[in-house]
Amino acid sequence: MDALQLTREDALLVIDMQVDFLPGGKLGVPDGDAVLGPVNSLLEMFGSRGLPIYASRDWHPEDHCSFAARGGPWPPHCVAGTPGAAFSGELDLPDGTVVVSKAETADVDAYSAFNGTDLAARLRERGVRRVVACGLATDYCVLNTVIDARANGFDVLIVPEAMRAVDVAPGDGERAIARMQELGAQAANLGELAAA
Repeated sequence: MDALQLTREDALLVIDMQVDFLPGGKLGVPDGDAVLGPVNSLLEMFGSRGLPIYASRDWHPEDHCSFAARGGPWPPHCVAGTPGAAFSGELDLPDGTVVVSKAETADVDAYSAFNGTDLAARLRERGVRRVVACGLATDYCVLNTVIDARANGFDVLIVPEAMRAVDVAPGDGERAIARMQELGAQAANLGELAAA
């Protein structure tokens, strides 16, 4: 079987495609809106096959520890219930998408969609063995989610064209992709997945 072929043991994990992380948002990722097309292609690919889709989101309280006012590195963003915390209106999440909220308490940060959530258990309940990861941002929430996916025993396929980096230091995104591959994640492009 082609290693890129999607099976019933695959799930799509769309990471933090929220208004505040898109250009113009409180913590906009440069060129972040360029991933909407590729991510929607993946959503259609999984949705048309009836494969499970999970969408993570930051869902912060107003006094979250990652915010500058509390000594964190970031401006306030993705405060629960605000327009900035909503998924992009251009994101074609199908009915049945499982939403995974993270970093919901003031004193705990969570870049990974697995950190403090029941995502690993939900994936196992569905019989998922491999996650296909995409979203924002490559060098933070995508990287940490992939690290935890591998630590939890899941195979990982990353789609670099469906993610973008903050690049606080130039090259952070490229280094994050290299790190994910060092951990065993396989990289593929949309064309390879569609053809498999």
